[in-house]
Amino acid sequence: MSITTDQVAALYAAEHARLERQIWRRVGCRSTACDLVHDIFLRLWERATERSGLEAAYLTRCARNAAIDHVRAERRRHEFFSRILPEQYTSTPSSPDEVLAARQSIRSIDDALAALPKQTRHIFLLNRIHGRSFSEIAGVLGISQRAVAKHMARAVAACERVA
Repeated sequence: MSITTDQVAALYAAEHARLERQIWRRVGCRSTACDLVHDIFLRLWERATERSGLEAAYLTRCARNAAIDHVRAERRRHEFFSRILPEQYTSTPSSPDEVLAARQSIRSIDDALAALPKQTRHIFLLNRIHGRSFSEIAGVLGISQRAVAKHMARAVAACERVA
């Protein structure tokens, strides 16, 4: 027998305060604790058909794991940002000449792509802009992966010629 939405809601009403206190003691922030408890119950609700019963021990373990995961992620985030130097936060402003050169380069690439056959341009955009793999493109267009690779090579060569 699976758990109903009403049972999850009743469990939330009965247990959320206890779980928030438990997580708050570990992470030191009430709003984070509240968010983590909501995440726990959201996952519980999404998986309600997989579980047949809900015990307090299971929820306590979920809260403990969520707090530990959060603390670990915060530690990694802190370590990452502590290694960034102040000069890495800002980039040097581009000069008007650099901006103009970049715009002209983009226009040249855009013109080169516009000059390609329609299918070659379409395949290039599917791969480079939309992130589709060669096999996905081949399946959608009804061509072989080798044909997709040839179209991509043609498009990349056209871009390299103008860059």
